[in-house]
Parts: sequence; C-alpha cells; structure tokens
Amino acid sequence: MLKKLEALLKNRRFELFITALIILNAITLGLETSNIIMMRYGPILQVFDQFVLYVFVAELLAKLIAYRHRFFVDPWNIFDFIIVAIALMPSTGALSVMRALRILRVLRLISIVPTLRRVVGAFIEALPGMGSIFLLMGLVFYVFAVMATKLFKETFPDWFGTLGHSAYSLFQIMTLESWSMGIVRPIMEVHPWAWLFFVPFILCTTFTVLNLFIGVIVSAMQDEHESTADADRQAIHSETTTIIEEVRALRQELADLRSEIADERLKNRG
Repeated sequence: MLKKLEALLKNRRFELFITALIILNAITLGLETSNIIMMRYGPILQVFDQFVLYVFVAELLAKLIAYRHRFFVDPWNIFDFIIVAIALMPSTGALSVMRALRILRVLRLISIVPTLRRVVGAFIEALPGMGSIFLLMGLVFYVFAVMATKLFKETFPDWFGTLGHSAYSLFQIMTLESWSMGIVRPIMEVHPWAWLFFVPFILCTTFTVLNLFIGVIVSAMQDEHESTADADRQAIHSETTTIIEEVRALRQELADLRSEIADERLKNRG
C-alpha cells in the first residue's frame, strides 16, 4: 500500500496535476485583487481557493504517510510543509494580514519544477562566496559614505547630511537610478571636481563588485549542473550495469538449460 502511494506521488501525471493547480491558484489569487471580478465571481474563486488548499493538505498528508521519517530528510518537503502551514493559519481579525500570504503557495512551483530547484540550489551554494563579496561591498560603501558625508554635508544635507543619508544616496547612484541628472550634476554645479569622487565609486561598485556577484552565482550554477549531470550519469551507469548482469545471468541460464537438454538427449540415445 505504501509503495503504491509513493509511486502515485512520484507519477509524472500527478506532478503535472499539482503544477497546474499551483498555476491556476496563482491566477485566481491575482484575480481576487480586482473588486469588479470579486463582485461577480468572488464566491467561485473562494471555493476554488479552498479546493486547492484541501488538495495540497491531502498531498502533504499522503507524503507523510508514504515517506514517514524520510519526509523530513528532503528539504523541499519541509519547504512545502511550511508553505501549506502558513496557508492553514487563520486569516480573520488581527490575523487578516495572513490572507495576503496565501500567494506564497505559488512558491511550491520551486519544489516541483526540477530546473527551478537547481537554480535555488545553486543560489544557496553561492551564499558563502557571496558573503565575502557582501563584506567587501560593505567596506567600500562605508569608506565612500564617510568621505561623501565629509565632502558634501554642508552643501547637500538632504543627500549627504548623515552617514545613513550618504549610504542611501550612494546606493541610488550604484543602481544608476537618476544618478547623473538627479544627484551628481547638481553637486557638480557647486563642486566641479565631484566627478573625481563619483566615477571611481561607480567603477568600484556597479562595474566591479556587482559583476563579482554574477560570477559567483554563475560558477555555483555551473557546479550544480555538473553535479546533477554526474548523478544522472552515475544512475545510467548503475542501470546499465544491472542490465548487463541480468543479461549475463540469462545467458548462463540458457547455457545451463542447453547443457541439460544435451545430457538428456545423450541419456536417451544410450
């Protein structure tokens, strides 16, 4: 019974059914933000939302029954458990804000779609390397924020009056959001040499440090892809080895059978 239940949970059609429900639920949750649609189809959307939630709970219970203690070994099962648990929390009264968290059910696509799982896995693998880059970024920001506060505090207090204001303004400049016409050019009207400060900052952050983030993530994704490919090759090799052993066993049985037939013929002739 447990093996049949586990086979059902791993069935491709069942996974496609759950995926379709997640996508449809994401669409209906988006439709619920429209007052016009809720006035016309609100009860239908709410019934469908409850149906989807019941299906997710039933699937989760089936996994708990089929996998038992193995359920909590897989981190993706724990992820699904948390998402469904959040959806089951009461959403009335003081907890009405929890209704907005129903959209988190869409994140279950990550645990179902293998490519998304690989991307998330690669991102998690990249976190240690990204930590070093975050530290470097923090040092660069701190140095430039202190310098900007001392240089432009008196003339532009709204942007660089405090260390926090300077850090936020530099973050805007790093993202290249209205950095030239919005901040740097007005400063250059008062301090013509200001470009000597902002251009090196952009080169250090936007074009150097951020590219380090991309490099670390790409490297982690490549490692994740290679590990997945190695696992697939190992699985194929194991299956091939099993098939070869079975073929050899069949050949040996055929040889033994032929030998027995030959011996019986010799006995009959004798």
